Amino acid sequence: MRNSFFCIDAHTCGNPVRLVAGGGPLLPHLPMGERREIFVRDHDWVRNALMFEPRGHDIMSGSIIYPAYREDCDFAVLFIEVSGCLPMCGAGTIGTVTAAIEEGLVKPREDGRVAIETPAGRVDVTYEEKGGYVDSVRLHNVASYLHEADVEVDVPDMGRLRVDISYGGNYYAVVEPQENWSGLDGMSASDIVGCSQRLRAALAHVCDPVHPDDPRIRGVHHAIWCDRPVNDVSDGRCAVFYGEKAIDRSPGGTGTSARMAQLYGKGRLAVGSRYRHESLIGTIFEGRVEAEAKIGPYAGILPSIGGWARVIGHNTIFVDDRDPLAHGFQIR
Repeated sequence: MRNSFFCIDAHTCGNPVRLVAGGGPLLPHLPMGERREIFVRDHDWVRNALMFEPRGHDIMSGSIIYPAYREDCDFAVLFIEVSGCLPMCGAGTIGTVTAAIEEGLVKPREDGRVAIETPAGRVDVTYEEKGGYVDSVRLHNVASYLHEADVEVDVPDMGRLRVDISYGGNYYAVVEPQENWSGLDGMSASDIVGCSQRLRAALAHVCDPVHPDDPRIRGVHHAIWCDRPVNDVSDGRCAVFYGEKAIDRSPGGTGTSARMAQLYGKGRLAVGSRYRHESLIGTIFEGRVEAEAKIGPYAGILPSIGGWARVIGHNTIFVDDRDPLAHGFQIR
């Protein structure tokens, strides 16, 4: 049997976003958190086939659009990438909105504004169009917060590190320069991947954060290594790690949200502040702390992230049962 998927490929500030516009599995009309669980249980082969080699690669990310269950949302999005089926993805949201609007997949109730239902909750998005193209996007992300500060963990080949556990739609280990890590200068991509893998493995024995409002969201699966900026218009620079060996080419939407929540939680960023976040390749997201928020017993923020994406092509992908590599592979 051959399955066909029509995809719109894009990138958000350098990070790939593959929007599955046709061929995605039909799911029951339920809240996105429940649809995510059903997808993972019954259809995760679709993610594996479209994200991993030979049809994808180590940093591939994507999304599938569904009708919204919530009446206050225009459409729903399921995020798929090499690290799994995520509750939320900032770069994925910016790329998905850009592709969906430009290609006519959705018709917003109000020009320049859409509300998206994600597994993490409602995400409001504004966008600007120029000449028929989406020029920029700002997503108003889910409430973000500093879950635990100054967690000490022994990392093989690095020594003891002090990290903060912060939530911005996914849980992150936030690392800043310290005695046993001097910063991003001089680190190769493979260095960052190796350090991230060891850090995540070590943290698994130390902490297991659970979202106060949704116990299905738990665990530290991402790391963000933070350093001083290179670009003089930026406030900080980062490398976001996810999956097994992926480094976000953008500054990371949920990563930037987690970073701002961490800085807010430590009294280093105020409501109304702007935080311009630089990626390893020099692209920038403009974060803003829009308001305070309460997440269970935690004080947090409502962040927004501004960025851009570009559609780079249409892609019809076949997944044929006769192919021994139909469901993808990854070299570890």
